Amino acid sequence: MFNLRARALCVIAVAAGVIAAALPVAVRAEECHGNPNAIGTSRVLTLEPGTLTRVGVMQYPESLPLADKEVVLTFDDGPLPPYTNEILDILASQCVKATFFLVGEMARAYPAAARRIYEGGHTIGTHSENHPTRFDRISIEKVRWEIDQGIADVAAAIGDRKDLAPFFRIPGLGRTATVEKELAARSLVVFSSDTVADDWHRRIKPVDIVERAMSRMEKRGKGILLLHDIHKQTVAALPDLLRRLKESGFQVVHVIPGEPPGRIETVSKPEPLTTGSIIPWTDDRGDPNWPKAESGETADLIALPAPDETSFDTDYRPWRKVLLTDSEGGAGIFAVAAAATEWPDRMNPVAAVKVELPAPSAEDIGLSSKGTQTPGETLGLRSSLAATDADADAAAATVAPY
Repeated sequence: MFNLRARALCVIAVAAGVIAAALPVAVRAEECHGNPNAIGTSRVLTLEPGTLTRVGVMQYPESLPLADKEVVLTFDDGPLPPYTNEILDILASQCVKATFFLVGEMARAYPAAARRIYEGGHTIGTHSENHPTRFDRISIEKVRWEIDQGIADVAAAIGDRKDLAPFFRIPGLGRTATVEKELAARSLVVFSSDTVADDWHRRIKPVDIVERAMSRMEKRGKGILLLHDIHKQTVAALPDLLRRLKESGFQVVHVIPGEPPGRIETVSKPEPLTTGSIIPWTDDRGDPNWPKAESGETADLIALPAPDETSFDTDYRPWRKVLLTDSEGGAGIFAVAAAATEWPDRMNPVAAVKVELPAPSAEDIGLSSKGTQTPGETLGLRSSLAATDADADAAAATVAPY
């Protein structure tokens, strides 16, 4: 009897040890092997089901329950080698855990990068299937498909839907009551943000990303920081940003769901896309500016061809200008941006499955053979890039954020 009881206690102890080993743990700076100057991860914040449904003061009344000088790092729009892999290297060297909101189509194109995020112990949420920039304008059927297909493709990339956190960031932060109702039906926590670093701007410099992130974080004192793992300037800025955060007394918090999320229930039945099912589209104002890797080949396994400009939603408008400003309260940043933006009318997609177009000539984009503008015509996408420095600075904000 005694032996059976002892053996049972041993089994329980071993099982508890295995479970404890599988749970996320904070790695403080002094525990980060090989880097005594690391910022580390100060603690793990667990979101219990039903306690918070919408967070981020850029859009909502409350944010995560953070103490003063605590920051949650989030990355949108990936995965995209080599930048996602380089960001993961930097985070690992600093023993930092973050939350990644992955786009379904990107995860499907680069599953090895998505799995590496998961294997690194980071939290993985979703960011729709193909990131329509006007999520507040698309049909309810398209909203449902974008949410559910994104979940399906990210889950397939990392191996199992139960490994996904029930966290969702709306593309472009395009919230509506209808969108939020659909997310609530799936018990998804809506992650807005508390502040941004403007790292999606085409011409922003790494030093400016760091300065904007730090000035805004220091002004708020704590919060969720929105970054992107698809830009080389973010990769270049991240080491200095982590250093500055530590020097200023900030501590990184890792957010996880309060219980194993299990299978995230979807309303519609996601169907796997094929290359032939993607409807290409063209635009008389220029091509979509979705980022593309700029360095050589990667060892990633590609299930389908990498997304290109024909793959993304017809609402994608890379030339639209988004004005961001530092104002009192995090909500002011987004409110001013929305108020200052003039949105072009939605355009219809080209109803062909395969479109082959010749390379544009100088005349096609409004230039004569001598490089001057043809009278009575416009320059299309590049028309916003005027000859003055002021116009060039304004054009830096033309890439759709988030």
